[in-house]
Amino acid sequence: MTATATLPIGIFDSGVGGLTVLRAITERLPDEHLLYLGDTARLPYGTKGPDTIVRYTQQAASKLVERGVKMLVVACNTATAAALPTLQQHFAPLPVIGVIEPGAAAAVKASRNAPGFNTSTGLVIAIVPIVVNAITLHIVLYLLNPGYAQT
Repeated sequence: MTATATLPIGIFDSGVGGLTVLRAITERLPDEHLLYLGDTARLPYGTKGPDTIVRYTQQAASKLVERGVKMLVVACNTATAAALPTLQQHFAPLPVIGVIEPGAAAAVKASRNAPGFNTSTGLVIAIVPIVVNAITLHIVLYLLNPGYAQT
């Protein structure tokens, strides 16, 4: 076992909504150590500007990295949309993933299995404006190419 194998996975959200992500990871990876940070002092991120969201997200991610994590999961749609590329670049080679792409894939899969679904009807999304474009992009990419996976 490598030294990093015993390190926790860091999970970050702007509040408590990311606890659902924490629970899902716990269910799928029961032997993993997890470290959760909920930035409840500054929530909601959706009402903040992009620069502020990036700054808050970098600060929270830095706290988890300082504690020693082998990976970061950004469990906040707003933080993922505004800051994921910045975090990935800043913390490389540490893996940093967000929740928008997996969420978009799950929405498309669930909708395709729904009675009466067709791509002309599509999906209806009502989310904070900074997030809607990122989610819409990934949903469209999945609809056009079911094998789509962002690298």
